[in-house]
Amino acid sequence: MAKSLAGKTLGIIHAAVFTAQVVEPYIKEILPDVAVMHLGDDTIQRDNLSAPVGTIPPANYYKFATYARFLQEAGCDLIMLGCSTFNSAVDMARPMVTAPLLNIDRPMMEMAVAQGRRIGLVGTLPSTMPASERLLRAAAADAGREVEVFPVLCSEAFRLLRAGDTKGHNGLLLQEIGALSGKVDAIVLAQVSMSALESQLTETRVPVYNSGRTGFARAREMLEAL
Repeated sequence: MAKSLAGKTLGIIHAAVFTAQVVEPYIKEILPDVAVMHLGDDTIQRDNLSAPVGTIPPANYYKFATYARFLQEAGCDLIMLGCSTFNSAVDMARPMVTAPLLNIDRPMMEMAVAQGRRIGLVGTLPSTMPASERLLRAAAADAGREVEVFPVLCSEAFRLLRAGDTKGHNGLLLQEIGALSGKVDAIVLAQVSMSALESQLTETRVPVYNSGRTGFARAREMLEAL
């Protein structure tokens, strides 16, 4: 029987407000007894996207640390970063925040590198790909493994998603995942918005990990351990 988490609070920092809706099904399924506080700031994603690929505006690191402090002061037991593009913000904020911090993408990266050496990385935002690959390689290094990363960027899928065409978004990504699965040992989906594909990825040739499922499963483990 799962340990009751009644009385526990999870804070989630979103770089785009709409992702709060994306993760809601995982919260209801995995953390139904946890109070959740969402803190979203669309200017973070706006400024991440306008910066040169591979760079993050320094102000966004400051925003994450500030918001994490706000959530800590509000009584959150665990604070999660729900954005992939500036995932390094978690490491930068650790000295300033006493509450445990979790990068939503880190668990799936660890699971993928445990599957083998060749890892596929599928994303829909150019700004996310360098950060996700860095995190994937960091997870491999921490596990004492070497990996070969096969990145696939599908920008059109993100445009369709923001336009409300979820079916078109999913269809494009399923094509890319199908083509990539013959070359790799596992695949990670670089953004939490891609977790919407989960129900359509039950019979893939290789494991396909999304940060919604793996991130909230890890959050539960961490909350249970407190």
